[in-house]
Amino acid sequence: MTTVSSPLAGRAIGLAAVPDPVFSGAMVGPGTAIDPVREPSEAVSPVDGVIVSLHPHAFVVVDDSGHGVLTHLGIDTVQLNGEGFELLVNKGDTVVRGQSVVRWDPAAVEAAGKSPICPIVALEATAEALTELREDGDVKAGESLFLWK
Repeated sequence: MTTVSSPLAGRAIGLAAVPDPVFSGAMVGPGTAIDPVREPSEAVSPVDGVIVSLHPHAFVVVDDSGHGVLTHLGIDTVQLNGEGFELLVNKGDTVVRGQSVVRWDPAAVEAAGKSPICPIVALEATAEALTELREDGDVKAGESLFLWK
């Protein structure tokens, strides 16, 4: 069982509310989404594991069970070409839950015309594998978002 914690402070809104059909339709995988607080912050690792994919706007951490968790910082933020994002770790690094991975500013993303909403997705999981899914209410970074069996 993997506990996936929130990489960000904000409000849980669920994947269905994400303004991108790939995420809202759970095509990437099940999970939830965070509407982040509008201040410069650091996105932290949702699990203990290894950074297997790292971009300014998104990262994947795989835990010892082989569970890959995608944190996507904003929607269509790949179009910002890394502007306003600072990588704090390297691909291949081992990280612990709560360790800072990317520094970014959701307000700047919004000012650039992109949605700052952040999908947190269990890659290659079935919807049934996730329990205690947070889809509403305020969330602090490090608080549990869902359990992955």
